[in-house]
Amino acid sequence: MLLLIPGPVTTDARVKAAMAQDYAPWDNDFRETYRQVCDSVLRVAQGVAGEHTALALPGCGHFAVEAAIRTFVPPGGRLLAPSTGAYAARLQKLAGDAGRVAVPLFVGATERVDPQAVAAALEQDPTLTHLALVYSETGSGICHDVPELARIAHALGRRVIVDAVSAFGALPLDLSTLPAVDAVVLTANKCLEGLPGAAFVVARVDSLEANRGNAGSWSLDLSDIYQHTLVPNAGPRFTPPAPTLAALAVALDLFWQEGRQARLARYTANMRTLYDGVSELGLTPYLPPALQGPIVVNVHAPDAPTWNLQLFVDALKRRGYVLSNFYNTEPPTFRVGCIGAFGAEQMQLAVDAMGGALRDIGITRERTGAPRFFPQPLIA
Repeated sequence: MLLLIPGPVTTDARVKAAMAQDYAPWDNDFRETYRQVCDSVLRVAQGVAGEHTALALPGCGHFAVEAAIRTFVPPGGRLLAPSTGAYAARLQKLAGDAGRVAVPLFVGATERVDPQAVAAALEQDPTLTHLALVYSETGSGICHDVPELARIAHALGRRVIVDAVSAFGALPLDLSTLPAVDAVVLTANKCLEGLPGAAFVVARVDSLEANRGNAGSWSLDLSDIYQHTLVPNAGPRFTPPAPTLAALAVALDLFWQEGRQARLARYTANMRTLYDGVSELGLTPYLPPALQGPIVVNVHAPDAPTWNLQLFVDALKRRGYVLSNFYNTEPPTFRVGCIGAFGAEQMQLAVDAMGGALRDIGITRERTGAPRFFPQPLIA
């Protein structure tokens, strides 16, 4: 079964195999695996040893996003949060429920964040201490220029929190050149091609030291997690998802063998195969090619009386492919992930299966045969 969702993703057999045994979280061998995983995540972010640290948490990306907001934004603090889609809305809710004020900045559903609009908003409101950004908005498929936006925030004396959950390991990120970024949030089960259950925050050490006591939650206090790492021979603070982390150690080895740019190129090839393929089926992608990111492609629901998303998902699953069975956009679109341990040939087979699934539910379309033009480079 191939997962065509933007996480959890299809994984390499070697990654799955690492889950097939039990691990003692405080065993010295596992402590070493734990430290190696954190060090490797830090390397992927191009963090600077002593200046940045990678901190592991159990759970999904939302846990780590909330931990970053609670740790680095004081209670009652205000952060600018561009409204880029479903996951930006979740970030805003997490901030509000944590007693912080997320100030939205309107962004069109099919637009990238405007750097000039961000600069103007920060300049007009000096109470905004942070900028919170979603790098790859899987609700729409748009990837935003986080490095450029972080540089703008730095020039204006603001701090930055980045939700890079579906971007980390594929899209460019060099923390050594982005001093305003306090935190980058990621998970094991997206572009790193690990399994679900572990989240991480790559954070600035000086910001962790300066914001001790903010969190109001022991479980989500990144400063406290960091202090625990300073204990000699430290392992996890609380019981971790040990099999997930052991599998991630293998996935990270495979990541370094492939390289970030090659992985991004593979995902981009998957996206282009999918984008052109669904167009040939007579379907319409949600985004124009110039805005389409390499992580997920949203496709307009067919305007046909027999269309039913769940029936389509079920028909496709019978053919060996799994899609998300919910909508994230208005108008309704179904989303197809381009990430995971597979390539363009498998994506073409998936497109063929989609055509079969459409026929199964009574929808037939003439193929357009019109290839799409993608600007070069898409995202390097």
